[in-house]
Amino acid sequence: MTPLVQSVDWVAIAPPTITALAGLAALVADLFLPERRKPLLGGIAITGLLLAGLSLLPLADGDRSTFCLTTGSGACSYEADAFTLVMQLLVLGGALLTAVLSLHATPALPAGEYWFLLLSSAAGAALLPASRDLATLVVALEVVSLPAFALVGLRRGDRLSSEAALKFFLSSVTATAVMLLGISFVYAATGGMHLTDVADGLRETPGQLAAVARTGVVLTLVGFAFKIAAVPFHFWVPETYVGAPLPVAAYLSVVGKAAGLSGLAVVTVVAFPAYSHVWGPVLAVLAALTMTAGNVAALRQVPTGAHSAVRLLAWSSVGQAGYLLVPLAAAAYTGTAGVTVGAAVAYALMYAAVNLGAFAVAAVVGRESAANRITDYRALYARRPFAALALGFFLLCLAGLPPGVIGLFAKVVVFSSAVDAGLGWLAAVMALNVAVALVYYLKWTALLFARPAGAGAGAGAGGAPGEAAGAPGAAPADRPAAPVPSPSPVPVPSPVPVSLTAAVALAAVAAVALSGAPQAVMRFASAALL
Repeated sequence: MTPLVQSVDWVAIAPPTITALAGLAALVADLFLPERRKPLLGGIAITGLLLAGLSLLPLADGDRSTFCLTTGSGACSYEADAFTLVMQLLVLGGALLTAVLSLHATPALPAGEYWFLLLSSAAGAALLPASRDLATLVVALEVVSLPAFALVGLRRGDRLSSEAALKFFLSSVTATAVMLLGISFVYAATGGMHLTDVADGLRETPGQLAAVARTGVVLTLVGFAFKIAAVPFHFWVPETYVGAPLPVAAYLSVVGKAAGLSGLAVVTVVAFPAYSHVWGPVLAVLAALTMTAGNVAALRQVPTGAHSAVRLLAWSSVGQAGYLLVPLAAAAYTGTAGVTVGAAVAYALMYAAVNLGAFAVAAVVGRESAANRITDYRALYARRPFAALALGFFLLCLAGLPPGVIGLFAKVVVFSSAVDAGLGWLAAVMALNVAVALVYYLKWTALLFARPAGAGAGAGAGGAPGEAAGAPGAAPADRPAAPVPSPSPVPVPSPVPVSLTAAVALAAVAAVALSGAPQAVMRFASAALL
């Protein structure tokens, strides 16, 4: 007799489970802790994420699966393979750095709700790459998204925050509705929900259902394209990043994109290989449009505009999403789709470290200037040398220039995936966009080390003593010279919270380590992850 009850592999599901339990622990502890001890909730969250990260170690021995069918194909709903392991490492690492970055911001927010929502969303993001059926994928994606809406609007009484949360919510609900319609079409055409069963069903779809299956494949990609902020599902990004607390914007820019990348990779490579001729061109066009729209919009940011630094990072993240889509599009044209997905993962690892670091430095500057304009970063090196050096390195990594070696290697890997797949036009579009992005990344980097505004304004008027004695219009020699005002003292920057310094330092260490050992990331790019 076929057993109706199966055992659960708790080791395999430990990363998302521990993260979710830590969120519950923070929420319950918030009920009993007095106000002065609320910072302990951050310690609970960070400890939970560290334990979730450590739970990945036993999974490195080999593939594990659970929640499998006991009849028929025996397909599983949860698989902890190489792709799952790497993406969960990225997600949990990004959530951990976000938690460290959040420690200084939580006193102004409802702490219990904040940590619960952040860890709940991270748990969904850790579940998503392991999901191997359409129902679990949808549930995981919504577990990522629903807490994120609340996180964006968590600043009570803030008009920008409320408006950003509403735009984010409406856009996401629309994308989810379209995706659910697509999944219903796929189920109608194949009769299966597990991804391997869907793949088999699509290969044998009757002719009269081909149009339904093709439409379902395209519509299913919409929800994941929204999470990765691909054009035309990207309009929520700048307003949401500006209105959200800065740690939440950093989280969305990295962990949200990782969730979208995971979903796109799994459904295209595992579930829809029979329709690669459909989703391949769609993703290629989306990649070209996304990187172009993001980089052009970032280039057009006015440095003196309010929140222009955060807006530039927002549009830059849209452009970076276009680069992430290139290997996924290339997977449709090669016989080694798993290896091509590895190129996207390698790029995501680099992007996660440096983009979180850039947002951490933005949080440092935001303490001095609430408007967070690009011009507020002028002469940052004179005020905060470590923050300026770190941000300069992060921007050079995003631009793909030395000494940001890892950024250069990651872009080469993505570029090579397009060339190897025969997508020469997409490689050319990417090269053009990399050149466009160099302009605004280098302008911002140069501004960090520029002289303070007005620093040399009086240099030409004074000169050396006696130089102006015979100059036209000079005062007579027997007239006493006007007193020279003493220079005003340079303001001493306010001290930066330890948590912010730690967040910048952790991101810098990760980026430097990746640049020092690019072969580690290249290993992901050359391995068949799916």
